[in-house]
Amino acid sequence: MTFLMGPALLFCPADRPERYQKAADRADTVIVDLEDAVAPADKQRARGAILAQLGSAGDVPELDPSRTIIRINPAGTEEFEKDLHCLRHTPYRHVMLAKAESAEQLRELEGFSVIALCETAAGIVNAPAIAAEPNVLGLMWGAEDLIASLGGTSSRTDDGGYRAVALHARSTVLLAARAAGKEAVDSVYVNIPDLDGLAAESRDAVASGFGSKACIHPNQVAVVREAYAPSEEEVATARELLEAAAAAGTGVFQFQGKMIDGPILKHAEATLRRAGH
Repeated sequence: MTFLMGPALLFCPADRPERYQKAADRADTVIVDLEDAVAPADKQRARGAILAQLGSAGDVPELDPSRTIIRINPAGTEEFEKDLHCLRHTPYRHVMLAKAESAEQLRELEGFSVIALCETAAGIVNAPAIAAEPNVLGLMWGAEDLIASLGGTSSRTDDGGYRAVALHARSTVLLAARAAGKEAVDSVYVNIPDLDGLAAESRDAVASGFGSKACIHPNQVAVVREAYAPSEEEVATARELLEAAAAAGTGVFQFQGKMIDGPILKHAEATLRRAGH
């Protein structure tokens, strides 16, 4: 099954099935959340909701499996085992493992394609080994759970920027994912009304190399998509640059007064990919 990630991922509580299709319609990929978005007493009902939206044959879900991720509970918990038992009765084979901390945990998810959510100290430290597992599709990082695992109180400073340890974790996950040739997903922006802050952080995610960003509210999706969509001017410049490189036929050349080499050409190629060219 081809998985269609897209730049904007949107979380949806698993115990709110009336929101499933709305979330899927708004975002590129919907993350049906069985973990933090669902109270412990409601988790069994949430799993039932996932099963209930399947077709009468049990294999025709309302949600497109190629655009759906199910976030499951951490490995080693009773809820994790129940989540897997549920999903084996569905066509959903793309999961997000909450609080992923070791490569061994990923091996318990044989048969599933996994976004490993590294959001504890152990998960960040072990991110390279986790990314190397064959069934790992990509890595995502989480700021608040990370800080909680460290005994801290907040991932951000008073001006809204990330603290140094959070930035280190973000970079570590990005580097680990890309070194293994896997996807990298940037963390959620929890200040929902602050769309300007989300836009700035999304633009930084694009420039840094994250392939997508997760959202916790539908209003955030358009902001993330806009950040990932190159402007017409950027697309035109990238195309001209690559055409000039082909004409030059050399490793290094000048373009619009700037010296151009291999890495700059890769930047241009990435711009065209984001534009769908």
